[in-house]
Amino acid sequence: MRHWMVMIPVVMLASSACATRNDVRRAVADARAQTTAEIEAERQARMAGVTELRNEMQAELAAVRRDLESLRTDFSTRITGMEEGIRFIVPVHFAFDDAGVRPEDEQVLARFAEVVRRHYPTSAITVEGFADPAGSRAYNLRLSHRRAEAVRSHLTQLGIDGSMLRAVGYGKDRLVVPDAWGEQAGAEMNRRVVFVIESAELPPGFIAVAPEHRDTP
Repeated sequence: MRHWMVMIPVVMLASSACATRNDVRRAVADARAQTTAEIEAERQARMAGVTELRNEMQAELAAVRRDLESLRTDFSTRITGMEEGIRFIVPVHFAFDDAGVRPEDEQVLARFAEVVRRHYPTSAITVEGFADPAGSRAYNLRLSHRRAEAVRSHLTQLGIDGSMLRAVGYGKDRLVVPDAWGEQAGAEMNRRVVFVIESAELPPGFIAVAPEHRDTP
């Protein structure tokens, strides 16, 4: 009788130990399963975030491409990529010996400002002014700078941060139609402004096609 009484606690201890080991195994298995599920959930969330970011970037690039194409086709703007940024040769011209922005050019300036506000709000922009060959070099440098400054001021009125705009005059350098001045044919093409959005790039797939007028280096 005493022998069986001794064996009972031993059996109970063995059963308890076995149950404890099973509990530990189940706890470890549950923890592993939970960890695996959490890792998978995190991976799925990360992949969803990457996909969402990729879709947003693609949508933004498509919007930039669409707006640049509209500016080019609607206003015969030449848009080219350069090492320092994007150059916009816009049909904004000036009367002879005048630096005022013409009413007929306000629409293209408004569209350009819209593109800048939407896609390049933090980019520095240089407004380059030019003149026809009439007059001295010094006078034309001043006149071309006044033209660039007038356009710069107009763009600030359209909501572009003035601290991001720089006006530069190049006088009668880089003539589009050599020797044309005053009311001669092609002279207006020399009295113009060019925009350079610095440190910006053309969207992939955008093909720069020159319109009828061009800015010669």
